Amino acid sequence: MNKASKPSKDTAKETVFHFEAIGTMWDIKIQEVFNLVDMQSLEAKIRERIEQFDKDYSRFRSDSYVTTIANDIGEHQLPVDAQPLMDLYEQLYTVTDGRMSPLVGHLLEDAGYDANYSLIPKEFRNEEKWEETIEYAYPTITIKNPTLLDFGAAGKGYLVDLIGTLLLENHVYEFIINAGGDILHHSKSNSSITVGLENPEQTDQVIGVANIVNKSICGSAGNRRAWGEFNHIIDPTTQRPSTELKAVWVIANSALLADGLTTALYFKDGPTLQQSFDFEYAILKKDSSLEYSNKFPAEFFQKDRE
Repeated sequence: MNKASKPSKDTAKETVFHFEAIGTMWDIKIQEVFNLVDMQSLEAKIRERIEQFDKDYSRFRSDSYVTTIANDIGEHQLPVDAQPLMDLYEQLYTVTDGRMSPLVGHLLEDAGYDANYSLIPKEFRNEEKWEETIEYAYPTITIKNPTLLDFGAAGKGYLVDLIGTLLLENHVYEFIINAGGDILHHSKSNSSITVGLENPEQTDQVIGVANIVNKSICGSAGNRRAWGEFNHIIDPTTQRPSTELKAVWVIANSALLADGLTTALYFKDGPTLQQSFDFEYAILKKDSSLEYSNKFPAEFFQKDRE
């Protein structure tokens, strides 16, 4: 969805980590020079942090935390880093009237987006509502009825933030993290980067470019994970996929917020969400018209704005 530009030739030499993890490609560009030993040590820390996050929050792993507690009625201690993620989901669940929910693991499985990627829909279970299914008060979550938590709408963005924090803790201050289009930029010199906004219908083209400084930009499009009549953005209140928008981009101070809001915008309009959250957005609608907030820092190549 997003394509980070390459730094110009007059910038400092880059250290680049390029690898696959949690089902997506990662590019971490550090505009600082490392010796080989330090670079290998830092990459090992990054991979270890990603692995721990995956073991906590992946519904596709039989040994993960969310899989382990799925049918275990009662109170459970949450992972130590869970509060920002759970707090955001609780807020978004409320503001979208239950349409943006972490309680969609079973729904996605029933639609065919299961651990085996069968992509074969089956009979849907009833909607799982927050107040009937879980009770959350960090550091605990109480499972009232069996549920499979799914953090796919905001989890990758949160992991990007956590890797950003890891870099800062290791005295790395100039970096761009790109995890499958979820981008976080940090620069102590406040230099900007240019990010292409990918055309969801012709992915080798962009419909515009955005400039960000010390922020995150995330994008979402239903065609990225689509099968049959479904895609990964499903409204739990109707058990139907969202098809009114082609693509959404959000710029925010954190990748967690930007990632989560790219899904929330499929269920609630931008001005309403801006009453609760600080962010800028752009939306490519079903008819290919554009809607974007007044301060979204981008130049679009098509001019038909609603």
